[in-house]
Amino acid sequence: MNSPRHVLLRRQFDLTWSLFDYHIDRLDAEDFLWQPGPLCWTVHRQADGRWLPDWAETEPEPIPVPTIGWLTWHIGWWWGTAVAHASGRKPREREDVVWPGDAESAIGWLRALKDEWLEVLDGLGEADLDATAPFPRGHGADRTVADMAAWVNAELMKNVAEIGQLRLLRAASSA
Repeated sequence: MNSPRHVLLRRQFDLTWSLFDYHIDRLDAEDFLWQPGPLCWTVHRQADGRWLPDWAETEPEPIPVPTIGWLTWHIGWWWGTAVAHASGRKPREREDVVWPGDAESAIGWLRALKDEWLEVLDGLGEADLDATAPFPRGHGADRTVADMAAWVNAELMKNVAEIGQLRLLRAASSA
C-alpha cells in the first residue's frame, strides 16, 4: 500500500494533468507560436531544422511572455531532467533539449514524459521519498525525493496555467 505522502503527491499530479489535458485537447497548431505582445520568448527553427528556445542565463527585466511552444519546450526540459535524476540517469544539458517542431509532436513528447514520470513516482517507496534529491538545483541540499515530486507538481501546475491563459487570450483576441 502506498504511503499517505505518495497518495497526496499522486493526487496532486493527477489533478494537474487533468487540467493540462483540458487545455491541450483544445489547442490549435497555431496556438503554439502565437505571440501575445512584442516581448516574447518562443522557439525558432534553425537552418539545420532544429527548434531552439530563446534563453538568458539571467532572467531579463522585464520578463518576456513565453509562447505555448516555448512553455512546452520548457516543460520537456525540466521534466526530462527530473525524470532522469529520479531514474538515476544523467540528464541532457539544456542546450541539447530541442522543441519537437510541431504541436502534435510536442504534446506527444509531454505525454511520454508523463508516462515516464508516473512509472518513477508509482515505483517510489516510503524510504525512497526521504532520499536526498539532486534536482532541482539551487533549492537546498536537504531536499528529498518527496520535495522533488512536489516541485514537479507545482512547476507543472504553473506551466499548465500559463498555457491555459495563453490559449484563452488567443481565442478571445480572434473572436
